[in-house]
Amino acid sequence: MSDIDFFSVQREQSRIKTNLLTKYFDVWAKIIRPRSRSGKIAYIDLFSGPGKFNDGSKSTPLLILEKAINDENLKNSLVTVFNDASTDTSKQLMQNINNMQGIDILKYKPQVLNTEVGDEIATIFSEKNLIPTLAFIDPWGYKGLTIKLINALIKDFGSDCIFFFNYNRINMGINNPIVVQHMDALFGEERANKMREKIKNLNSEEKEAYIVNELAEALSVNHSNLVLPFRFIDEKKNKASHYLIFVSKHKLGYTIMKEIMANESSIKEDGVATFSYIPVKHLERHQNIQLSLLIQYERPLDSLGKELMNKYKGKTLTVKEIFDVNQIGTPFTSSDFKEALRRLEDEGYIITDPPASKRPMRNGVKTMGDKVKISFLR
Repeated sequence: MSDIDFFSVQREQSRIKTNLLTKYFDVWAKIIRPRSRSGKIAYIDLFSGPGKFNDGSKSTPLLILEKAINDENLKNSLVTVFNDASTDTSKQLMQNINNMQGIDILKYKPQVLNTEVGDEIATIFSEKNLIPTLAFIDPWGYKGLTIKLINALIKDFGSDCIFFFNYNRINMGINNPIVVQHMDALFGEERANKMREKIKNLNSEEKEAYIVNELAEALSVNHSNLVLPFRFIDEKKNKASHYLIFVSKHKLGYTIMKEIMANESSIKEDGVATFSYIPVKHLERHQNIQLSLLIQYERPLDSLGKELMNKYKGKTLTVKEIFDVNQIGTPFTSSDFKEALRRLEDEGYIITDPPASKRPMRNGVKTMGDKVKISFLR
């Protein structure tokens, strides 16, 4: 699909992608802006598009600016940088921005650049001290998307990155000699070489899980970065087409985005989000298909409860302590942990303080507050 076709009308996938980004931006800005030493925060979009679909729907650049215009704090603190390699598209974006009602009240005028995203831009970002920045990278394929760029964008305080990962294009590119340089830049040369050999012996489902897991491992930089994937199923085919991937250095950002992704998931298994958007016509077909994200992203709540029992035999911790220590690398949200603990309580495997009889009901369920103490039996 060309960019012209893409911007003809907003597709459901694009709407979900926009929801994930803008909902995270709202929470991120509220938390980070008061903590910014300069009082400024930034939103950077390196593959911005024209800002509107042909049907008039706003895409992310205009939606972010709209939020700044309507927020007393953001209008005086948000710095925005948009870029598109197409001269015509960047001009169209600038025109759409200038036509926005109230755009002149922003303290920092939006910057619209017209340049190819490559190693030079990654070097610039890596050498600069950035103000707290939320970066969005949405390339059509893989050109310009590199580990070096992502790490440069998240290296400073309060900075996170969200990028769209075209799984189909990457899958076709791994063993394509024409794009060796791009694959090496995305995964790292050593890792990419190992992947080229291993995927030759994998079926399509195994290959998807492996490629996404290797990308997450590359991005984690020996687990110093936290990575969350969200899977999109092709509207016409019964397989993954894209992933939206979130990268952060901070556990709070990871936790917030996990909640947002869980709420945008099409289906849940045992109450646990699959971290996937599946078009309605494919939902029924996917009920019995494993949705591989990262390897850990497939465990039901009963399995979580058993893991906690094995890990904490004879120990006492609060609900919050249990969640904080164990949530990384799993699909489980705070509410999932609480439900798993409620099941253990009902089955007599843990003792709670205060006990269920002294905790209030909410929506027909006993609450399990963050400060409740959980004692695991030996």
